[in-house]
Amino acid sequence: MKGKFPIERFAGMRTPFYYYDTELLRATLQAINDETRKHEGFCVHYAVKANANPKVLRYIREAGLGADCVSGGEIEAAIRAGFPHDKIVFAGVGKSDWEIELGLKHDIFCFNVESIPELEVINELAGANEKIARVAFRINPDVGAHTHANITTGLAENKFGIAMNDMESVIEHASQMKNVKFVGLHFHIGSQILDMGDFQALCNRINELQNQLENHHITIENINVGGGLGVDYQHPNRMPIPDFKAYFETYAKHLKRRPGQTIHFELGRAVVAQCGSLIARTLYIKEGAHKKFAILDAGMTDLIRPALYQAFHKIENISSEEPMQAYDVVGPICESSDVFAKQTDLNTAHRGDIMAIRSAGAYGEIMASGYNCRQLPKGYVSEDFL
Repeated sequence: MKGKFPIERFAGMRTPFYYYDTELLRATLQAINDETRKHEGFCVHYAVKANANPKVLRYIREAGLGADCVSGGEIEAAIRAGFPHDKIVFAGVGKSDWEIELGLKHDIFCFNVESIPELEVINELAGANEKIARVAFRINPDVGAHTHANITTGLAENKFGIAMNDMESVIEHASQMKNVKFVGLHFHIGSQILDMGDFQALCNRINELQNQLENHHITIENINVGGGLGVDYQHPNRMPIPDFKAYFETYAKHLKRRPGQTIHFELGRAVVAQCGSLIARTLYIKEGAHKKFAILDAGMTDLIRPALYQAFHKIENISSEEPMQAYDVVGPICESSDVFAKQTDLNTAHRGDIMAIRSAGAYGEIMASGYNCRQLPKGYVSEDFL
């Protein structure tokens, strides 16, 4: 056993694969529940898009969280994992008819609606199925977030949500429909946010919008603030559990919750990122003209974030205690972007050494692809190695 990894059990396994430390996952979920219990009316839904491994979903459901889904497949995964139907919310800018009908069939808590055309389709399908669809309108608050440009979602230029200027007219439009019921507002400004000031800015905007609506005698039963809380990719061992205390206290302090109002959160990355690692085997150590390459059997097909976002993941050689050396850590894919890290310090590496690419529990296994006809990596939880 080296660190938190059962290295002796990894030795005979086919790599690459994902390993989930369920002790850490449970501690993370406990921290979420401990903090939300301090604040009246707080409800957390897990963003299934971060990781839909069935065993991971089971732990999250057992902790009492709801599910935030962005596809019909995610709704099905949540239902298979046992999430209560009345704790499932369905978001997404492009919901297909069959996905809407699936949500109606299972009487999910609500649809987070992003446009008038979508609202009209939901009303039509709900009528055809003799249902009343609960809807919350996703409002684009035009609030920026200090994060990567590809994962900001709350600016006016983004494809997500309904413009603030259209908010009242859309609510009025819904009130004229027979098969939808307006139940709240939905917001989401981005992902991997570590500056609580970004969330405070969202609170201020929501307060303004609620005041505006109440001036027209419109009250809001549910406010969904999305998720977005980031994790410490640089130091996963030092801060394995995100600062949920500061996160929830920001909303408790700055969001002016009305009596009886429920505040919904959609946390994904913050729940699962740190508990997951991509486990890979070193195929070759290649001496280049100016550097050394550690060539792994895992590549961008298994973890695409470094290629897609230039994202940093801490890499550990869990087979070696030898002195540190600098390596470019790369994969076997026939793409120059198939690089996990450049000039990163690792314990001296040899063919067969096992590498752990850390903080990979979110947007890792779920985004894996079969490019180059590669097999998808399997996912295991720590109990599988007992």
